[in-house]
Amino acid sequence: MPDCITPSRIIACFAFDDVMSLDVVGPLQVFASANGELERQGRARGYEVLIIADAAGPVPTSGGFKLYADLGWCDLDLNTVDTILIAGGDGINRVRQRSDILEWLKQAEGKLARLGSVCSGALVLAEAGLLDGKMATTHWSRCDEMRQQFPAVQVIEDRLHSYDAQGLDGDPHIFTSAGVTAGIDLALALVEADQGRAIALAVARRLVMFLKRPGGQAQFSAYLTPAIGGTAQLAGLLEWIPGNLDGDLSLEALSARAAMSARTFSRVFTRDLGMTPARYVERVRIEAARALLQDDAMSVTRVARLCGFGHPETLRRAFQRHLSISPQEYADRFGRKPDVVAV
Repeated sequence: MPDCITPSRIIACFAFDDVMSLDVVGPLQVFASANGELERQGRARGYEVLIIADAAGPVPTSGGFKLYADLGWCDLDLNTVDTILIAGGDGINRVRQRSDILEWLKQAEGKLARLGSVCSGALVLAEAGLLDGKMATTHWSRCDEMRQQFPAVQVIEDRLHSYDAQGLDGDPHIFTSAGVTAGIDLALALVEADQGRAIALAVARRLVMFLKRPGGQAQFSAYLTPAIGGTAQLAGLLEWIPGNLDGDLSLEALSARAAMSARTFSRVFTRDLGMTPARYVERVRIEAARALLQDDAMSVTRVARLCGFGHPETLRRAFQRHLSISPQEYADRFGRKPDVVAV
């Protein structure tokens, strides 16, 4: 059980011009709500929350309004702080170019119990070299950028956060979270580690959210974004595939259409697309199924047939493999009426 008499932990979130406001206030609200739950149980407050920036005062956000920073990051006593979170947002690329902030984070890493990021804030930690050799995630739209620019980082795309209190994923000291609201999921995980599951669950109930949200961020992403520049040999085939998902898209059929031997076609395709033909076809079919499942008139059975999966169970397995969610759950979550066919 967590120690009830432990002094409050100082949680500081770093903000900057054009920060995503929810990256800051979402996680901090979780810690503030944890204080409320602790007080209801007659326990001491567990957290003191701060916003830090270049200086104390107003910080413009990407939403057009301002947050108020309690103090400048250079005035923060790192020996008294438990956790620093680096928020994300439109201004993150300017922060990445700040050698003073990167050096400060390197110094902070050796003194803090925990150093983490929300959304694209992970790119600042990566720029400082603090994610080398570690598993990390960021907003789905920037995962490829992180992978290309920081090859020493093990990028995990479909995780809401990389925090693991037991250290099963490595050092829990430094961690990241995915897009925007995943920072709230991360904060709940930190509260659970600090205060126990009962308090974390009470916070989740108070905020009307999951303690552990089902599925990863892939269910929200623009899943299929292939870079087809330089693939002149395959351009025609890639345009043809989406209109023929219910047909024969086997290696033999595709290679014949591309006028190549199966072996040559597989080599060229994998070289130019970064994945095998079979994996690419499955991803296109999943993307098409995602779009169709948002249509109230479409049953899961019909979607499975139109997209070339044949049977709803095959579609379900593919969704679980790629999106960690069933087709029915996806359909319900993204605004359609419940389908009569459950899979």
